[in-house]
Amino acid sequence: MGVELPAAFAEYTAALLGNEEYERLVEALAGEPPVSVRVNPAKWRLPESHAFEAVPWSAWGVYLPCRPSFTFDPLFHAGAYYVQEASSMFVEQVIRAYVKQPCVALDLCAAPGGKSTLMRTLLPEGSLLVSNEVIRTRAQVLAENMIKWGHPEVVVTNNDPSDFGALPHLFDLVLADVPCSGEGMFRKDEEAVGEWSAANVEVCWQRQRRIVEDIWRSLKPGGLFVYSTCTYNAYENEENVRWIQQHFGAEVLPVPVQDGWGVQTDLTQSTSSLPVCHFIPSHTKGEGFFLALLRKPAAGKGPVAFEEESVIASVSSKDRKKQKQTKGGKISPVPQGVERWLCRPEEVQLEVHGEHLVAFPKRSNALYEGLRERLRVLHAGILLAEQKGRDWIPHHALAMSTCVNKEAFAVAELSLADALAYLRREAVVLPATLPKGIVMLTYRRLPIGFAKNIGNRANNLYPQEWRIRSSHMPEGDLLWWE
Repeated sequence: MGVELPAAFAEYTAALLGNEEYERLVEALAGEPPVSVRVNPAKWRLPESHAFEAVPWSAWGVYLPCRPSFTFDPLFHAGAYYVQEASSMFVEQVIRAYVKQPCVALDLCAAPGGKSTLMRTLLPEGSLLVSNEVIRTRAQVLAENMIKWGHPEVVVTNNDPSDFGALPHLFDLVLADVPCSGEGMFRKDEEAVGEWSAANVEVCWQRQRRIVEDIWRSLKPGGLFVYSTCTYNAYENEENVRWIQQHFGAEVLPVPVQDGWGVQTDLTQSTSSLPVCHFIPSHTKGEGFFLALLRKPAAGKGPVAFEEESVIASVSSKDRKKQKQTKGGKISPVPQGVERWLCRPEEVQLEVHGEHLVAFPKRSNALYEGLRERLRVLHAGILLAEQKGRDWIPHHALAMSTCVNKEAFAVAELSLADALAYLRREAVVLPATLPKGIVMLTYRRLPIGFAKNIGNRANNLYPQEWRIRSSHMPEGDLLWWE
């Protein structure tokens, strides 16, 4: 790394780690950051012919020898894998160790979606995941990535942490990967070095406490709270964990770690050492990351008095209509025949929301309705279809869903060149043998979207806002998995 580290950071971190450990960190930061991806097991498996180096703490994470041009891999756009920093995949160990039953979970600061896609893969079947991001533009990216991942029991919201105060005791699990000073990103992002200052660290740890205070009420008594950052300093890490422990009476829980992983624990040399986890590039193959797991006291315990309000009852108390009304006051009926587009249509509730048809799992539908009343929902369940004139056209989100019934559509398998042309929203030539109408397009047998075959040509239905904007084709190996 060619950028000089800030003097105040060097002085503080050397005192925190010790001079020898700090020099090892500086040496590690001078190297190239590792590249890692995590496979979506609901959609894809890595070819057995390749022996990729595994991320030790992740069942589906692997390191790549170099960084390919992911933009030009159709499987990336199909949600077959997610490009995620290896250290942050450690969240997997929390869920494996402590989450055994279906639950309601919240990823509070979720964009761009790495931890949310990981959580959605790992949470027990029947769980509902709410993925939230406060910044609108980042929330749109989060929604795109969750749609591509394909799981139906997801709600993507665009809310401030304080908005969740309207949902007391709803969540069994809350992950707060709080905004931080970004010291752990110095190797990957030189701008993070330039933006760092001791004053910003001060701002960050105070903001982090406000976020925790805002969200704590929505966590169930006895619920799990994952606090994480991508920074090293104790102000934003150990000291904030101790504050949560003391202010809310929370219990800090150990997360299982194997010796060979190189994970470090409490760096503060305190007599009351905390069972927290530090990922430091000089010890682990990944960027800087910190994680602590806490349990909220049971009702009636600890310094905070709990309300006994049942949020489930409050969000499902009204007798809501299951179909959306149009501006003219007439009920918009669910179009006939669309249920065959899904593998298990009996498990979802179909609703018309304006010009869109949405399918949401029945077992979580009452809760979803309550979330819609209180939060800004950007995406939920499966966006099944969009109304165009008198016709209902399958939505791209349906092609991305793991619930899509491929047998309901004519299918055209595309070459790499044709798949990239489709993803650029260019014209696609389909085989003359295909019938007119909606055609599902696949690459390596994985759906990448829909087109409408009108005989002499096909209308490209890929979302305009998601298209590949570059016409450049990079040289070298594009498909790292071949």
